Amino acid sequence: MDPLNVQLWPKTEPFLVGALQLPPPSKLSLHYLRKMSTYVRTRASEGCYPRLYWPMWRHIACGKLQLAEDLAWLYFQVFDSLVERSAEERLEWAETVSSCKSSEEQDKIRNKLSVDTLQFLLFLYIQQLNKVSLRTSLIGEEWPSPRARPSSPDFVGKSRSHDKNWDDYNHFTFMQHHLSDLLELLLDTDQLTASSHSTHCSLLSVDAVKALSFLIEGTAESNQKVHQLKDLALWQPLQAKSGYSKTSKSFFFQKLQSWIRDCLVVNPFGISACIKSGKKLAWALQVEGTTKRAKVACNAYMVPEGHRMVVMSQIYRQTLAKSSETLVGAHVKIHRCNESFIYLLSPLRSVTIEKCRNSTFVLGPVQTTLHVKDCDNVKTIAVCHRLSISSTVNCTFHIITATRPLILTANKGIILSPFHTHYPMLEDHMAHTGLATVPNYWDKPMCMHPENSETSSWRVISPHDFYIYVIPFEMEGDTTEIPGGLPAIYQKALAQREQRIHAWQKTVKDAGLTRDQRKQFQALVELKFNEWLIKTGNRQQLDSLVPPAAGSKQVAG
Repeated sequence: MDPLNVQLWPKTEPFLVGALQLPPPSKLSLHYLRKMSTYVRTRASEGCYPRLYWPMWRHIACGKLQLAEDLAWLYFQVFDSLVERSAEERLEWAETVSSCKSSEEQDKIRNKLSVDTLQFLLFLYIQQLNKVSLRTSLIGEEWPSPRARPSSPDFVGKSRSHDKNWDDYNHFTFMQHHLSDLLELLLDTDQLTASSHSTHCSLLSVDAVKALSFLIEGTAESNQKVHQLKDLALWQPLQAKSGYSKTSKSFFFQKLQSWIRDCLVVNPFGISACIKSGKKLAWALQVEGTTKRAKVACNAYMVPEGHRMVVMSQIYRQTLAKSSETLVGAHVKIHRCNESFIYLLSPLRSVTIEKCRNSTFVLGPVQTTLHVKDCDNVKTIAVCHRLSISSTVNCTFHIITATRPLILTANKGIILSPFHTHYPMLEDHMAHTGLATVPNYWDKPMCMHPENSETSSWRVISPHDFYIYVIPFEMEGDTTEIPGGLPAIYQKALAQREQRIHAWQKTVKDAGLTRDQRKQFQALVELKFNEWLIKTGNRQQLDSLVPPAAGSKQVAG
């Protein structure tokens, strides 16, 4: 490895999935997190350090930082979801939680949960990513000015600059401006006290740099193998530059900070690189007579495992269906799609659906977060770990989710519904991502703003309006029914509807119609059915399902 060719960058996932898309409470500012950093170290024996247990975080969050307990649990839970675990471990945890028969049993299980204290401090600090600046809201410009940063490829339009979670340039700028604060949170108690005067002689432990690896990774090899920050900082040829002292077995604060700053670059495997250098995929065909051309890009062919991204934009009046290795474990962004039906039937890492209208999205299991924002009249069908919704109007969500759906700000007409479909590989894909059918909090949202508590903001779907959704593709697999079944009230509504259909069929059969009357009646039914297809937009989906060559197995590949 060439020590002069080291590159470090902010990891995508902590910012993309970990930073909640809402302004952080004022008590998560650096001032209070400094106090928390000192507090947890002085109470190491009480379950605060090096692992922070849920009861102690609840005590700190509710008693010291004055956060609501639901919000404290939300931060704890979101961070815990970022910890690497096998699918078996996730399924085992889901089984444990679902077996609880009372809230007391759930509390006992929660009390055993713990997180890495130093990493959790960093996680709380990066919630500042979506902090609302009064100056920005007044004059529409960030400070320091973003004009100094590199320009990014324009693939998904101007909205990228507003979506800080997906903006790798914003992650880079955030780390540049706040690196000193992040490092300061990692100082030991005696060093933290001294740092209020000067960090010139302060020392950071190896554990502190290991914690910083939660946010930073890098490479020093021509083959682009990605390493944790700690491994690079401790690598023998780099120790002089990273500030590592073999005598004290720690890092000099100033040297480490300077080395990280000098090596910091925009994530070479982030969304900008995916758009600029990734493979352009011809998943969607250009619709004749339209001016917008669908754009699909993927970096799966050029990135290490765990960095896969797929970006889809401007899909208009099309049906797109894929079950592909390209999608497995990918962070997916779907942007500005209109009047389309999109099926991504593979296990996914995260999904963001942004600025889409009049469309339906059927997704494979989403291992972390499914976030829908700035959408209008969109139907989303998925099994996911977490659903997050902001600035949406008249959108319906058919979901299985292991956590309470987050209803953020500026939503209207949200409908929550039970998951109501299946495809042959669904249960295999759920097992791959560690997602189970229980616990399922689809109808117990957590509203983060008072206006979302109003009945006009969200409601649970009426059984009268509930229908099963059929995925119109052939695949190999063993799933033949909706995982976990349906709630009794919806199953009953379907049974009653089926009885009415049978009664109607019997009425027609017993009507004694002549041959000409049957033909006339059939023509009338077909006419009304076609009118319904056109009115609902389903005619366009049926037409687009007709492939140019092969049959319905177009979903493969």
